[in-house]
Amino acid sequence: MNPRDLLHSRPEGLYCPKGDFFIDPVRPVARALITHGHADHARAGHSAVMATRETLDIMEIRYGAEFAGSRQEAQLGQTVRLDGVEVTFHPAGHVLGSAQICVEHGGLRIVASGDYKRSRDPTCLPFEPIRCDVFVTEATFALPVFVHPPAADEIGRLLKSRDQFPERTHIVGAYGLGKAQRVIAHLRESGYSAPIPIHGAVQRLCEYYQARGLDLGPLEPATTDDTAAAPRAGAIVIAPPSAISDRWSRRFADPVAAFASGWMRIRQRARQRGVELPLIISDHADWTELTRTIIDTGAEEVWVTHGREEALVRWCELNGIVARPLHLTGYEDEAE
Repeated sequence: MNPRDLLHSRPEGLYCPKGDFFIDPVRPVARALITHGHADHARAGHSAVMATRETLDIMEIRYGAEFAGSRQEAQLGQTVRLDGVEVTFHPAGHVLGSAQICVEHGGLRIVASGDYKRSRDPTCLPFEPIRCDVFVTEATFALPVFVHPPAADEIGRLLKSRDQFPERTHIVGAYGLGKAQRVIAHLRESGYSAPIPIHGAVQRLCEYYQARGLDLGPLEPATTDDTAAAPRAGAIVIAPPSAISDRWSRRFADPVAAFASGWMRIRQRARQRGVELPLIISDHADWTELTRTIIDTGAEEVWVTHGREEALVRWCELNGIVARPLHLTGYEDEAE
């Protein structure tokens, strides 16, 4: 069977004609299988959605109870048949509830990874390599320059800065789904036990993570209507990236602008955003993890999407693996 007969690109996204479903479509469709809850992969308006329990819950938090006509929970590792096509969700290690989607038919197996990483994350299940014939990989950080340091080392730098500047408030910019909770969890692992003030934009998702059994320790609102109640100097505040340069941040004591992102490897990006303390913490695989994962899957063919596609395609060709870019649109490589 030609792999393109089982899965191929359409303007809406990756489509399986035999199962009549899309994976992470960017437009409303009849049936969507969703890898994780980030907004560029999980959109409202589909007639039917299949995803993990956590991803369905996150979509409801973000879009409301009517985000889809119907919903179906996918159990990790449990195979279901959709019009004769076997579909299995496996952990992707990206954020809580994230999954790869394995599609099988006629002896052919294709795995669509969604977004993923291999480095340790205390807030979600680790990535599970799946042997397959075709591996669909993301390529957000698919250049050799992107090698992420251990997150614990970056958290150590944050705590060291706080110790050096106890009179200042450290505001850490972190995306609301996944990154914010991961930074908090790593802080707790490092022994930081003080209450952590959080921006209102990340509060509901932090509460959801805690409801799913993830201990984030004591959290408190970063600001209230009473402007005199801004967190004390020396606090570590978690906020969305847009807030660290916003007027909102000016109420804090001589704030240190920090940003947790894989893009902080590029110093020019940090300077452009006015980031004083760049923290290289990513929820996407770096170059080493991408190439290692391709080998681990044993795939004879690789399809590359959203990111630095050309470099990874070239690496595959040099290593005797057939590869091609998918050129899918609608996925934002900044949303990590």
